[in-house]
Amino acid sequence: MITIKRLIPLALLIMLVTNYSTAQAGSICNPDKQQASGSIYRICMPATTPYNGDLVIWAHGFQDAGMAVQIPEDQIVINGVALNDIINGMGFGFATNSYSKTGLAVRQGMDDILDLINLYTAEQGAPNRIYLTGASEGGLITTLLLEAHPDIFAGGLATCGPVGSFPYQINYLGDARATFEVFFPGLIPGDVFNPSQSLIDGWSLYYEQVVMPVVFDPLNRNKLDQWVKVAKLPYDATDYLNTVEISVRDVLRYNVVNTLDATATLGGFPFSNRSRWYRGSSNDIWLNLAVPRADAEPVALDEMKTRYNTSGQLLSPLVTMHTSGDQQVPYLHQTLYSLKTLQSGALFNQHVPLRIERFEHCNFKISEVLAGFSLLLKKTVGLENVPAVTYMLPVSQQAEYEALAASYGLMSVAE
Repeated sequence: MITIKRLIPLALLIMLVTNYSTAQAGSICNPDKQQASGSIYRICMPATTPYNGDLVIWAHGFQDAGMAVQIPEDQIVINGVALNDIINGMGFGFATNSYSKTGLAVRQGMDDILDLINLYTAEQGAPNRIYLTGASEGGLITTLLLEAHPDIFAGGLATCGPVGSFPYQINYLGDARATFEVFFPGLIPGDVFNPSQSLIDGWSLYYEQVVMPVVFDPLNRNKLDQWVKVAKLPYDATDYLNTVEISVRDVLRYNVVNTLDATATLGGFPFSNRSRWYRGSSNDIWLNLAVPRADAEPVALDEMKTRYNTSGQLLSPLVTMHTSGDQQVPYLHQTLYSLKTLQSGALFNQHVPLRIERFEHCNFKISEVLAGFSLLLKKTVGLENVPAVTYMLPVSQQAEYEALAASYGLMSVAE
């Protein structure tokens, strides 16, 4: 559902080598294979560290509709560190897959991960414990699977996912597209809620050559500022234009490139703003008279409510992590999910929400991700069984991890 194009800063991205059958720092990955659904899967085992008998599964984030089915390599590397190297280096088995489709693939991803467990068991033996981790769409998959299958998953780490309310996520993106049309009418050609295939196919170039120059023309700064406020687009106040451009690029890309796939996957058009009153412009009455309106189809609303919404019912520990300035999946999701777990009695008992003060979707440091994972281990197997991981981190992040570990009550590497 949400693009992960900016999951990690490009300057820090180091792609994995393509020969996964060779040993890496702490990991040996078998050649990729295909699941019955068409999903591609990968299993990696510790190269030197003794295998502890537990499995960690990585559920990747959104890939735009129309992309080839493949494991997104850029999502396995954070700050130049491959997740399988870290996980295998800690003694865990590691498995991931592509899902059987791109675009909105929450339900397909859930089915493919459950099947992946069977494949891992056939190849490596039944794991003692299974931990599920995921980002963005994978964060939602992690949460839904943990709620539904506490008998299978010992715990989960869900980062930057739309876990609070799936209809809210659809409406956040749809509201941005609808209100954009008021401030920049006709700049994106065709039906606001039903883009043409030619526009979808050529969107990246069209955005760069046509949309971006107009939206960020200094003469249109007042329109841009109003739209950002109305659409509630996050930004970093110390770098306003650059970070607003990231938000603009992402919300428009989702609506143009992925709306048709979401509609097909959900069985009907999912966005509704018929009764919405928008605020934040210089003339809200004019804004609400001019904004394009749409009605969601009942079948899509029912599908989202029954199969894409979380419940907050947890019997296994779940750590959620979210950046405060997430422009793709707003931070409000974590707040909404915390309210659900508060109501169910799982907040702090099973659910631990972590807030990272930073702009951008899934913009985490590897030290933060590892601290969250170590906190999950503390809640599942106890403090004395949390392995020291500081030495695996880049030197620049070792002190940061130690500080986070201390704040979470975790064991220091020196201990």
